[in-house]
Amino acid sequence: MDGNSLGLLCKDSEDSLRNVLDEWRTLGIQGWLEGKRPWFYFAEQIGTMCSDLVGAEPDEVILTGTTTVNIHQLVNTFYEPQSRRKIIAEELDFPSDIYALRSILKLRGVNPENDLILAPSVNGRVLEEADVVRLMDQDVALVFLPSVLYRSGQLLDMQYLTEEAHRRGILIGFDCCHSVGVVPHYFDKWNVDFAVWCGYKYLNGGPGSTAFLYVNRKHFDHEPALAGWFGCVKEKQFDMSLTFEHSRNAGGWQISSPAILSAAPLEGSLKIILEAGITAIRAKSLKMTSYLTFLVDRLLSPFNFSIGTPREQARRGGHVAIEHEEALRVSEALRSHGIIPDFRQPNVIRIAPIPLYNTYHEIWQVVQQIKGIVENREYERYSKQRKAIS
Repeated sequence: MDGNSLGLLCKDSEDSLRNVLDEWRTLGIQGWLEGKRPWFYFAEQIGTMCSDLVGAEPDEVILTGTTTVNIHQLVNTFYEPQSRRKIIAEELDFPSDIYALRSILKLRGVNPENDLILAPSVNGRVLEEADVVRLMDQDVALVFLPSVLYRSGQLLDMQYLTEEAHRRGILIGFDCCHSVGVVPHYFDKWNVDFAVWCGYKYLNGGPGSTAFLYVNRKHFDHEPALAGWFGCVKEKQFDMSLTFEHSRNAGGWQISSPAILSAAPLEGSLKIILEAGITAIRAKSLKMTSYLTFLVDRLLSPFNFSIGTPREQARRGGHVAIEHEEALRVSEALRSHGIIPDFRQPNVIRIAPIPLYNTYHEIWQVVQQIKGIVENREYERYSKQRKAIS
């Protein structure tokens, strides 16, 4: 039940990884141009597969880097502090995003204590979009927000936020790690400026899998802030010119050679996701999270469990935040029963029923196990100290 942190391995991903290993074994360096899916074009081709999931043209999406590296690349590209110096983020954001934004401001000689504006939460769970918009004044150069709040599972209204930012002459980008692969996106229709997301959560690309970035085609002439050989115009890459001429597409924001072994599983998993269809995945996801919420209300509320995720379907991502003062120890007890949840400070058990491989019966089993754990006080066997990874 932890696919919002690390999706499971599918047979197609295992096959696509094995295919690349076989090419490496038999072709050596020739795999760059002679592989079944030539490695030299791998990033573009897998980006094309993923473009349907985010409502983008194929040349607007590229498989490259990691989420945080891509944040550094794109925010550094589009943040141009002149008369406008401030960046808006939010106080419930995943820490890596905030680390990156603070680092970028410091590198630009801007004080993050003054110019990184964190939109406040009304209750420590959710963010009101109107509160973010109220912060969009004439000093703001850029807005960078998550699509889904990683603790509570709240899905932000990206279209509304983009429209309001552009109305004020502000560029806006999104970290979509917790939504791509389980929620449909329409980046082109919404006119989003840029976005990043990982490959290992709902896209099931494996631990540390290569990430993705999106750049709206209206920005293709904008020179990437961080230049690297694989961002060169593809047809001229082997000219070995010392003058950087970037590709006029998302590929221009690549920095390094693609990590083929880390990217290969995505070919298999994306094949399955595209076959299922993101609209059908979203419909089943909403039914599953609604069922989980119903069971928590019905069976666990007498034991002081509550839901920290918005009830409205339009405001809900792919996981449910179940809150309880003993969330940590209940999570540990669940693992002893062969159920893998995800704990987040201070009191959240995140449960992510994945439409591609979890079942409604498994959701019922999870709630029944939680009920038994608290009824029998089984959680008291476990330490209140969190392990390094949980």
